[in-house]
Amino acid sequence: MIDIDRFTVRIYGIYINSKNQVLLSDEYIFGQYLSKFPGGGLEFNEGIHDCLKREWIEELNTKIEIKDHFYTNDFFIRSVFAPSAQVISIYYFVDILEKLNVDVSDKIYDFMEVKEGSQSFRFVNLNDLDISQITLDTDKKVCELLVDRFKKIKK
Repeated sequence: MIDIDRFTVRIYGIYINSKNQVLLSDEYIFGQYLSKFPGGGLEFNEGIHDCLKREWIEELNTKIEIKDHFYTNDFFIRSVFAPSAQVISIYYFVDILEKLNVDVSDKIYDFMEVKEGSQSFRFVNLNDLDISQITLDTDKKVCELLVDRFKKIKK
C-alpha cells in the first residue's frame, strides 16, 4: 500500500509565445529564490488538468488551454520543502486564451518586495534558455528537453 502523505504531485504549464520565448516564474518561497515553470501542487479531490488551470488563474490571472503532455519525471526526486516526500511532476504545453494579466519583466526576481510568496514572471528566449537559470531538478530536466527539441526544430 502506498502512503500518499509521502508523495506530492506538481503540475506545470510550458507556454512558448510567438517569439519563441518560454515563460518562467520567479518565486521567493521558504526563504529561497526559485526560478521554475508556472504551476503548482495538486489538491485533494482535483484532477490534473483542473489543477493546472487553477494554478494559472491563481498565479497569472489567465485562462489556459492545455495542449500536449510534455514530460512526467521518471526519476526519484525528494521534495525540497518536505524531505520525507517524493515529488511527481507533470508538464504540459499550454496556450493562453486571453492576454496575460500579470506584469512580465525582463529581469530575474523582479519583485516589488522580497517577502514570503513573492512572485514575478519573465520570458526567456529558447535560444538563451539554460539549466543554470532553473532551480528545481525536474524543471532542469524539462529545460534540457526543451532546448534539445527547439534545436531540432530550428535545423
